[in-house]
Amino acid sequence: MKPKSHVIGLAAGGLILIAAAVAQNRDAAKTASNGGAEHAPIGYTDTPVIPGQKWRVHDINRPRPRKVTPGAQPGQPPSDAIVLFDGKNSSHWVEMGKRENAGKAMPVSWKVENGYMECVPQHGDIATKEKFGDMQLHVEWASPVEIQGESQNRGNSGILLMSRYEIQVLDSWNNKTYADGQAGAIYGWWPPLVNAARKPGEWQTYDIMFEAPRFANGQLQKPPYVTVIHNGVLLHHHQEIGGPMAHRIVRSFEPHEAEEPLMLQNHNTKVRYRNIWARKLTPYDSSNSE
Repeated sequence: MKPKSHVIGLAAGGLILIAAAVAQNRDAAKTASNGGAEHAPIGYTDTPVIPGQKWRVHDINRPRPRKVTPGAQPGQPPSDAIVLFDGKNSSHWVEMGKRENAGKAMPVSWKVENGYMECVPQHGDIATKEKFGDMQLHVEWASPVEIQGESQNRGNSGILLMSRYEIQVLDSWNNKTYADGQAGAIYGWWPPLVNAARKPGEWQTYDIMFEAPRFANGQLQKPPYVTVIHNGVLLHHHQEIGGPMAHRIVRSFEPHEAEEPLMLQNHNTKVRYRNIWARKLTPYDSSNSE
């Protein structure tokens, strides 16, 4: 006859095996009901706080990003973009008056046809009715097929973020000019890392990520920064902008609003634009998809 303690031990061992089998079957059932995938938590409340943040690692309460539908093809606007020019009309823009109309917002006189908008020499710059601060901007442009002039007189225009911080537009195909004034330059401040220009008349793309400056009590608190991709090639990566655009001088920052119009420069050459859209950027954790 076996000792009572031995029998109790066998019984306890059997119960443990049974419990393990039940748990295994339960987990298998969960996996099966989830299409074969193991159940996983959607977040935690007992993990460490991330240094410099108020959120825990994998925090279950952290806001989940809002949903944005990408464009159907590369370069097409996502669902939250503001389409500033779709090839049909210039309704999102005004023209900055010149001469007797200086300081006035006028109807746009640039030519709109065949899906593009073309600068008309001797007419004004154009600016958006919408104002922007931090933004993602997509612009497609082309310099004239017929080569006229040289250096800064050849296919010259510009994209002025907040109407004052310029990303240069220029025919830089076999066209020598000062480095901080060629295509893709942060005009007057930084040359592009490389020259990624296409031939005259070919469509080119700029994808620009811009962080607006911050002012407080009339003083600059944070300068603007910009990332520029030209025809898929990185020209600037989170590069600080030293001040507003100027020719042959250095201009200091002057306080301005948190959002200002986007401007396209008319430099008296027939540069064309198409497919212009922008996204207003919001900070981390500022939106929630739920």
